[in-house]
Amino acid sequence: MTSLIENIHFDCADTYEQARFWSEVLDRPMHPEDFPGDPEAILPPPDGVGPTVFFSQVPEGKTVKNRLHLCLRPADRTRDEEIERLLGLGATEVADRRKPDGAGWMVLADPEGNEFCVLRSAAERTAQRTAEEPAGA
Repeated sequence: MTSLIENIHFDCADTYEQARFWSEVLDRPMHPEDFPGDPEAILPPPDGVGPTVFFSQVPEGKTVKNRLHLCLRPADRTRDEEIERLLGLGATEVADRRKPDGAGWMVLADPEGNEFCVLRSAAERTAQRTAEEPAGA
């Protein structure tokens, strides 16, 4: 037997605002019964497939670096376009790990300071591999 991930859980101070931010990031609608001030908020999986993203209010604030974080790969835009979109939603830059050759990633933080990475899109990775192939390969 194996285990399946049921949900990805965020401890936070403001569950509604964290859920609103991640709803925009992941293009997942918030649960229709969630409202400002709720101690819990949920982003259900699309079509019921995959883990729920769950937010619960806790009294203590974030004090140290995450021991686990999400790595996001843009589905329909470049890494840099996605970074700009996420910064516009309220993310902040933590560390720029992009390399001159296009490889690497950017570390951002959500409005409550939880770090996450933005990787290159699949199209960008394919384009770089193709450019590196010898002629006639």
